[in-house]
Amino acid sequence: MTGDAVKAKNGAMVAYDGQMAFKKMSGGGEGLRGMVTRRLTGEQMAVMEVKGHGTCYFADRASEINLVRLQGEKLYVEAGNLLCTDAALRTGTTFTGLRGASQGNGLFTTTVEGSGQAAIVSDGPAVVLRVTKQYPLQVDPGAYVAHTGDLKQHLQSGVNFRTFLGEGSGEAFQIRFEGEGLVYVQPSERNTVGGEV
Repeated sequence: MTGDAVKAKNGAMVAYDGQMAFKKMSGGGEGLRGMVTRRLTGEQMAVMEVKGHGTCYFADRASEINLVRLQGEKLYVEAGNLLCTDAALRTGTTFTGLRGASQGNGLFTTTVEGSGQAAIVSDGPAVVLRVTKQYPLQVDPGAYVAHTGDLKQHLQSGVNFRTFLGEGSGEAFQIRFEGEGLVYVQPSERNTVGGEV
């Protein structure tokens, strides 16, 4: 950093050289309005601002770090998967509906928008999959990390009579993405509500 700043998950700094200042930010870095919104939506995110001259290193539970470059677009990511962003990027929350509920994450998710870089974490290197109008994509809710672009999401159910007989495939629900954009998935699955059916 050369006098600029980044917003990072509280406690994510593992080392730095040079001169750095650390300051806790309220409401996920969105001030009082963000704090109220995040409390109401349950999409909690404790953030600090890191400013200075030198190099600052961030990590979170030995997770894989994936850089996403935004050029005026919006990134949708679970708060737990967001490690840090350029300070110029704006964060917020948005309604996800049943997709979030199927993951056990709630009905809201974090958004990051503007121009700059965001670092997201995943359990293993994230796989970036392109979605086009001709080629929609189905994703296991437990493997979903983030997405960008003009994508519509629908929750699909694979539950049928065989599921209730104990002969289900273990893939009870999927998120279907349609439109144009990129979806980031991890090569591992979190435990989800849908995964228990």
